[in-house]
Amino acid sequence: MSALEAALAARLGADVADLHRLSGGASRETWSFDAGGRALILRRDPPAAPEPDAMAREAALLASAARAGVPVPTLVDHGPDLAGTPFLIMERLAGETIPRRLLRDGAFAAVRPRLARDLGAVLARLHTMEPVPGLPADDPLTAITAYYEAFDEPRPAVELALRWLREHRPAASGRRAVVHGDFRNGNLMIAPDGVTGVLDWELTHLGDPAEDLGWLCVKAWRFGSPHPAGGFGSREDLLAGYADAGGTPPTVEELRWWEVYGTLRWTVLCRHQAERFLSGTDTSIEYAVLGRKVCEQEHDMLLALGLTSPVTVADPLAAAPGAPSGPPAHDRPDAAALIDAAGAFLLEAEQPDERLRFHARVAASALRIARRELLLGEAHRAAHAARLRGLGCASDADLAAAVRDGALDDRRDEVVAAIRASIIDKLTVANPRHLALPG
Repeated sequence: MSALEAALAARLGADVADLHRLSGGASRETWSFDAGGRALILRRDPPAAPEPDAMAREAALLASAARAGVPVPTLVDHGPDLAGTPFLIMERLAGETIPRRLLRDGAFAAVRPRLARDLGAVLARLHTMEPVPGLPADDPLTAITAYYEAFDEPRPAVELALRWLREHRPAASGRRAVVHGDFRNGNLMIAPDGVTGVLDWELTHLGDPAEDLGWLCVKAWRFGSPHPAGGFGSREDLLAGYADAGGTPPTVEELRWWEVYGTLRWTVLCRHQAERFLSGTDTSIEYAVLGRKVCEQEHDMLLALGLTSPVTVADPLAAAPGAPSGPPAHDRPDAAALIDAAGAFLLEAEQPDERLRFHARVAASALRIARRELLLGEAHRAAHAARLRGLGCASDADLAAAVRDGALDDRRDEVVAAIRASIIDKLTVANPRHLALPG
């Protein structure tokens, strides 16, 4: 029996069975298990990064949400120390959270058309919740700007979005509510007959309720679907469900502002997660690959701003050159073939649990990124340097500063074209299929 299994059994006074860690959860661990005839979920902080106050706040939010009629798991237990880390135990709900299944599987075909409207109604109830102590209430644009600037890694695409957000910010709506902060496909438990639970309350704060509506419409949460509201339906259905359940919907312009803001926010959060790998805090392959997803969100920001369009780019691996001519310096197979073989092994090998299967897919993706960069990296560096020189900039930092202060406003089309070309190059290496997804 593991230390965690023993701690759970002692805490609950029941034998623990089928304890296993689930995939997903970028900042907290999620475990599934059975105890005393109940199907349960354990959420806990990583032992190296305990946050007892945040975990207690999440437990209080679950209780507040239940009182407001929001579908949430029943809270079973919580505390500051289970096997050395803060924890929360709740019932395991029936349903599915994996977006690709929710958006494609036949089991959810009947419920999908009504989910955008249903989720609007859930949000209307959520925004009536009583606040709990300790909820942040920062200005969202100020906070995300400070978060971005702390990396000291200027990005021209981010500066374009920040400038647009400052210049188009709607007048204060006066609406103030509990904002879930991460209400989107992947954090919602959905059964074939409807929504059974809203999960992952760790980013909840006080703010404009339109933020949650805009976040659900961010392109990242559509997972390839053309439907804006979480991949399930239209913005109009989402807002109609919100209004029908008593919410005051934002205007079209307000919703768009929050959608652009949400896309920027996810760009910065991806970079934040990558920092865990880059700093050596957590060497998980998941965090490593998140660093190469930042360019996906940069592309999505340009889409949201109307500054680019979907484009089909062939995967460089489909037409990769063969082995160089002349005698080899090393034995065969060459480096490219070894990388491909390792990737194939990761995808084909039997993995004993869901989390290992997830990480194997992520690792195989990392190898494909490495192969593309080996093929195209030098050419892309030279092309980007030429684009910067053409604008009188020595680096991305120079171009970002020019976007921020308007120094190149008289050449805006050239600036946008250079930023767009750079992002297309990065995505051609990181994930060329993302370029063709509908906006």
